Amino acid sequence: METVGIICEYNPFHNGHLYHINEVKKRYPNAIIILIMSGNFTQRGHISILNKWDKTKIALYYGVDLVIELPFVFATQSADIFAKGSIALLKALQVKKLVFGSESDAIENLIELANIQLHNSRYDILVKQYLDTGINYPSAMSKALLDITGKTITAPNDLLGLSYVKEIIRQKANIEPITIERTNQFHDITLNSNIVSASAIRNALKEQKVIDQYVPKKTQEYLKTGLINKDYFPFIQYKIITEPNTLSQIQTVDEGLHARLIEKITNTKSLEDFIKKVKTKRYTYNKLMRMSCHILCHFTKEEAKRNTEVRYIRILGMSKLGQFYLNQYKKQINLPIITACNQIKDEMLEIEYRTSCIYSMIQEQDISKQEFSKKPIRKENE
Repeated sequence: METVGIICEYNPFHNGHLYHINEVKKRYPNAIIILIMSGNFTQRGHISILNKWDKTKIALYYGVDLVIELPFVFATQSADIFAKGSIALLKALQVKKLVFGSESDAIENLIELANIQLHNSRYDILVKQYLDTGINYPSAMSKALLDITGKTITAPNDLLGLSYVKEIIRQKANIEPITIERTNQFHDITLNSNIVSASAIRNALKEQKVIDQYVPKKTQEYLKTGLINKDYFPFIQYKIITEPNTLSQIQTVDEGLHARLIEKITNTKSLEDFIKKVKTKRYTYNKLMRMSCHILCHFTKEEAKRNTEVRYIRILGMSKLGQFYLNQYKKQINLPIITACNQIKDEMLEIEYRTSCIYSMIQEQDISKQEFSKKPIRKENE
């Protein structure tokens, strides 16, 4: 039985995501599509404007067969940790192909660079040397690879794809990485075609622009109740002001950074303004956004240390074909398969519940209750 994996965030699901799924179906018409999806918080620290249950419904509607939750402890971290959790889940589910978007669409190049990162001792030395100059990690990594190979990699999806390939090699996963050329720039916020970035759509929504031509109809339906222009920044601000002594315990708050956070938090009216004030050459926008997410959710360094390996597979939704696949292969899957937070006792699930409670604070509906009671969503019209 052929299986194809997709790793996603769907913040929100747009025409480019639909193109991705349709391209997978065109290339592998008989394959079961298994989705590893981050939930209510995303890899770049953004809060998902649609909750994970609505994202699951949309994914199933447009052709995915099985939606698996990427736990918060992986979903909101750096590309390497995000990839580690995602690939571990695909490996456990016996998925044989991973199809992801890529600006360069050159899988051989990504494989070469991944092997250098893993096996070339000079690479780590060069990265450290560049970091010591005060630049951020992605820049140091790109410069080190350029020194060794004469090739550079800077585009966001290529960088994430490099992390996927590296984890496939590291975990000895029997997964073939396959690229689909990305048709737009990831961070481009212009609305210049019918396929634009999620960043552009979120920006347009904040500015109350019509985005109907950029997202499928099902997404349009759910966006009517999404978290557009909802603001969690006052909670982050409150945490920093009232708990300054705990900041150094929070994941991604590097040594010395907590003093800068305390200094810059006063007289700041928005998260964007706060990030601009804190940002330096060493700290990227994405890293600071992740840090803000971790402060909001009180995700600590100790929790991160204790939760470095995938310990369960949580199903958010499935089609009949997805259920058939699970029934056929569940004896070969070496992780517990669960649907709710109380089915097994695990700190990773306790963190999931806590972050769901925080996500629900400014929502009209309390989705945190669904962490225990919600059954996997079934595909409509089956």
